[in-house]
Amino acid sequence: MGRIAVKFASGNEHKLGELRALLPEWEIEPFGAEPPDETGATFYENALAKALFARAVADPDAFVLAEDSGLEVEGLGGRPGIRSARYAGPEASDRDNVAKLLDELAVITGEGREARYVSELVLISPKGRELRGMGTLEGRISAEPRGAEGFGYDPVFVPVGEDATVAQLGNAWKREHSHRAASAAALLAALGASGVEL
Repeated sequence: MGRIAVKFASGNEHKLGELRALLPEWEIEPFGAEPPDETGATFYENALAKALFARAVADPDAFVLAEDSGLEVEGLGGRPGIRSARYAGPEASDRDNVAKLLDELAVITGEGREARYVSELVLISPKGRELRGMGTLEGRISAEPRGAEGFGYDPVFVPVGEDATVAQLGNAWKREHSHRAASAAALLAALGASGVEL
């Protein structure tokens, strides 16, 4: 499909690294300015807001890419959802967020521990064309953290069909099977079908 230079509207180094691995034909560089606060009601709304912000101030010849992602848990009514990265507070660490999640799930068993990861990617072309890719990963929340790879809720997320957490399965597994892998594949498909010139 050719090379595409992209500005990524996020300061999250983990996401940047994963997207570079998932989209090796793209030259993805972090966007210098801090994106706006996430005030949307959905992952898509937040990703679109970040992409539009970057489009307004980026090099007019650049593609801009933004993502919003998170964890939805059945027994918590879909929480932490769009607040996944700051579930335990604005300055919360991954460990803090996992601890809060496990605390809230302490008395919840069975189907209540079913969960899914969601990733929404939005790409805007230099001419303002919007393309979108969405991906999910179904699973359940374990009783305690296990594993050392990945980030976020990976130490407690057990994908459907697996006994190990994403953090135990490792980054190579994640590059093939994660919600972000699915959203990147969906975005590539949308780009290929769109006729947008690179």
